Amino acid sequence: MRAESLSAPDRIAAQLRANGQAYADLATLLRARPPAFAVTVARGSSGHAAAYARALFETSLGVVTAPAAPSAVTLYGARLRLKDSLVLAISQSGESPDLVTVVERARDDGALTLALVNELDSPLARAAERCLPLHAGPECSVAATKSFLCSLSAAASLVAAWRPDAELATALTALPDRLRAAAACDWSAALPILRDARSLLVVGRGYGFPVAQEMATKLKETCTLHAEALSAADLLHGPVALVHDGFPVLLVALPDATLPGVLELARRLRGQGAHLMVASPVAEALDLAHTALPLPAPLHPMLDPMMAAQAFYPLAADTALARGLDPDRPPSLSKVTRTV
Repeated sequence: MRAESLSAPDRIAAQLRANGQAYADLATLLRARPPAFAVTVARGSSGHAAAYARALFETSLGVVTAPAAPSAVTLYGARLRLKDSLVLAISQSGESPDLVTVVERARDDGALTLALVNELDSPLARAAERCLPLHAGPECSVAATKSFLCSLSAAASLVAAWRPDAELATALTALPDRLRAAAACDWSAALPILRDARSLLVVGRGYGFPVAQEMATKLKETCTLHAEALSAADLLHGPVALVHDGFPVLLVALPDATLPGVLELARRLRGQGAHLMVASPVAEALDLAHTALPLPAPLHPMLDPMMAAQAFYPLAADTALARGLDPDRPPSLSKVTRTV
C-alpha cells in the first residue's frame, strides 16, 4: 500500500502524457453534444472519485450531476431515462456486474457513456462507448491508492479540456511534483492518536469532502478503525453532538471558498473538547490543531485535495501496522468486489 501510494505521482505523470489527445477528443465531443445532466456510476474508493468528479462538473461546468443507485436497475428493474446525458463510470478493475449493467442500459438509452478504468480489458471498458485509461499500473494491495489518485487527475484533466480551463491545465502539469512534495510531508504526529482510537470523524467540505470520505474508508478497511466521513456543513446538523472529551476529529481544511466555514467549525470543535487533527497548507488552520498535519503550498483549488490524500496514505499504512494489521491484506476483503 505504501509503495503503491508513493508511485502515484509517476503514474499521474504518465497519464498526463498518454491521455492528452483522448481528453481533447472527448472535450470536442462533449461541446458538440452537451449533456443535459450527468450521472456517475461507481462504488468504494471509485465512488469517492466520482463524488470529486461531480463537484468539478457542477462548479466548473454547471452540469447537474448525481450518483446512480445501481440496484435500482439491477435489482428493482427500473428503466432510467438517461438519453442525452453523460454517464461516467469509474472503476479500478472494471469487473463489478452492477456497474457494467447500468452502463450497458444507459448506452442503449442514448446516453454518452464514459469509463475511467485501470483495466482496459475489462467488462466495463467494453461496455462504455468511450474509455479513458487511468494508467495506474498493476495495483496489488487490496486498498486502492494510486488508482484513486489517478481517477481524480483524470477527472480534473477532462474538465480542464472540456471547459476549457488554461489555468487548471497549467496546474495539472505541476501536479506530479506537488504530489511528491505531499508524499514527503510528515504526518507521524497523528499515529499515536489513530493507533489507540476506537472511533473518529473525518471532516471536509467542497472539493475536499470526497477525500475525507476516502480517508474514512481507508481507516476502516486497513485499520479496522470506525471512521465516519461527514461534510463540515452536515456535521452541524446533529452529529456534532458526538464531539467531546478528546474525541478525535480529522479535519481537511483547504484554501478555497469553503475555508472560512471550516475554520469556524474548527474553533467550535476545539471548544467542545475535540482532539483536532488538521490537514492543511494554511497556517491559520494548523494553528487551531492539537495535531498539525501540514501540506505543501496550494496548487489549484480543484487539485489541492489530491495532496491531502497523497500525504494521508502512508499514515494509514503505518496506522494499520501499529494496530497489528497488514494494510495490504485487510481481513475479509479482496481486491476485486463484484456486486449485483
